[in-house]
Amino acid sequence: MLKIAIINGPNLNLTGQREPEIYGSQNFDALLLDLKNAYANIEFIYFQSNVEGEIINELQHKGFSFDGIVLNAGAYTHTSVAIADAIKAIKTPVIEVHMSNILNRETFRHTSLIGANCIGCIMGFGMDSYKLAVEQFLKMMT
Repeated sequence: MLKIAIINGPNLNLTGQREPEIYGSQNFDALLLDLKNAYANIEFIYFQSNVEGEIINELQHKGFSFDGIVLNAGAYTHTSVAIADAIKAIKTPVIEVHMSNILNRETFRHTSLIGANCIGCIMGFGMDSYKLAVEQFLKMMT
């Protein structure tokens, strides 16, 4: 059984309530249920934190024993050298995910500090961005 961790950063705990015109109305409980139903051969672990250090700890904890990490670092994408360094230090491949197309948003969101240490980036497809990342891991591992 494959093990994939989904790690979300700041304010993503408010998805479904916060700015639905950008992030949609579905919350992560619904997404996880959809993923578990669609991919019975994958064990999904979900983690969300508004705290940069906790995200780093989770990356380090999962980064040597999981098959893949789907990471939406939220605003830390654009500011955190520490999260970028944590991704670089682990062995588990990481796919950077964003629900919105960050290139269509404010200029400061156009730069990803973490992207260079990820195997790829998926953005702009709402919650389906996470599903697309899972599909990519499946392709890589079969």
